[in-house]
Amino acid sequence: MPAIEVGRVCVKISGREAGEKCVIVEIIDDKFVEVVGTNIKNRRCNIKHLEPVDEIIEVKSDNVEEIKKALESVA
Repeated sequence: MPAIEVGRVCVKISGREAGEKCVIVEIIDDKFVEVVGTNIKNRRCNIKHLEPVDEIIEVKSDNVEEIKKALESVA
C-alpha cells in the first residue's frame, strides 16, 4: 500500500468530496494532512478519509493553482 507522503495523489473516501482526487501538500501530524484538489478546497483532512493511489506529483511550491494543474495532468 502506498505511504502517506507529500505529493501523494489520493482519493477522498468520506464527506461531500468523496470520490474526488487530491494531493497531499503537508503532513500536519500522524492523523492529519493538508490536501488540495481540483474540486477540493485546500484543507486539513484525516488520513482515514483518504485512499492513496500509486501516483505521485512533485510539489515544488505552495502555489495551489500550480498543484491543481499538475494534478489535472496526472488525472
